[in-house]
Parts: sequence; C-alpha cells; structure tokens
Amino acid sequence: MTVDPNAATQSFPPSEPAHRAPSPARYLVPALVAAAVAVGLGVYGKVHDPTGTAFNLAGFSSTGAVKSWLASTAFFFALVQLVSAFMVYGKLPGPRWASALHRWSGRIAFLVAVPVAVHCLYALGYQTYTTRVMWHSALGCFFFGAFSAKMLLLRSQRLPGWLLPLVGGLVFTVLTLIWLTSALWFFRTFGVTT
Repeated sequence: MTVDPNAATQSFPPSEPAHRAPSPARYLVPALVAAAVAVGLGVYGKVHDPTGTAFNLAGFSSTGAVKSWLASTAFFFALVQLVSAFMVYGKLPGPRWASALHRWSGRIAFLVAVPVAVHCLYALGYQTYTTRVMWHSALGCFFFGAFSAKMLLLRSQRLPGWLLPLVGGLVFTVLTLIWLTSALWFFRTFGVTT
C-alpha cells in the first residue's frame, strides 16, 4: 500500500459534519397537513346535511349568541397571545412568564374555538349564500388548517426565525377575520345579548 504524500491529512477524531440545510419536507409536510385539514373540513361542511343546531348553553337566548360569545372569548385570548408573542420576541417589555402566558392563551383560544367550529360545521355546514357567509366558511376551514401547520412547525428544529411569527400572524389574522364576519356581525345585527 502506498501513501500519497500530497494527500490532505485527516484529523482524528473526524471533524463534525457540516450542518445540512433543512429538508424541504420540513415545510412541505405542515403545508400538506394544513391543506388536508382545510379541504377536509370544507368538504365535510359542504356534503353534510346541516342539522340547524348542534348545542345550546343555558342562559343564552340563542345558539347565535352562544357562538358569538365563545368566538369573542377566543378572539380575546388570541389578542392576549399576540401581545405575549411580542413580549416573547422582545418587541414589548414583559414578565419572565410571558412565554407561559403565550402558550396558555393560545390553548384556551383554541379550546374555546373548537365548539364554535363544531357547531358551524355540524349545524350550518359550508355555505355560500352571501359574500359574508362564503368568506366566513372559507376562513373557518383555512384557520384550522393554518393552526395545524403552526402546531407542526412549533416542534421543528432550525426553522428560519421569521417563519413561526409569520404563520402565527396568519393564524391571528384569519381568526380576526372570522370574528369580524361572525360575532361582530351578530352583535351589530341582533345586539349584544346573551
């Protein structure tokens, strides 16, 4: 066996491998899941025969009032999550527990939004009889798709620093539009009732 005197020497132990660029699947899988969730909810809402009602809570005058107050509660916690996100990213001063506030306000917002979505899909379905209702239906499906993508991206390592705030901002914006086309519309049309 001969040794090439001009060959580069290898250091021992071997040097660490260079960091690879993130795989496109890291972004593709959450995007595909988001699309599947959004389309799945839309298809279910369209083919399902609406029942007219799915739930009602004692003390409320109608299911519309229940949905509007639950949607407003979810929107309030989404606002808390937005402010706490600015604290976490250092854009606003905040307490050390701002990250916990951010996580818990998001969890509460989601848990409060789920019964509203279940009612909308089961009792009303995906409807398009007015522009407001069409946008509300489409945005509702899109919201849960975008939220699914955000949850998957949270667990990913080595994401670009701008990606999670962008997706979180998208989820917040869509929830705001959903609230505007439902709860705010209800309160302006029927009054702030319980």
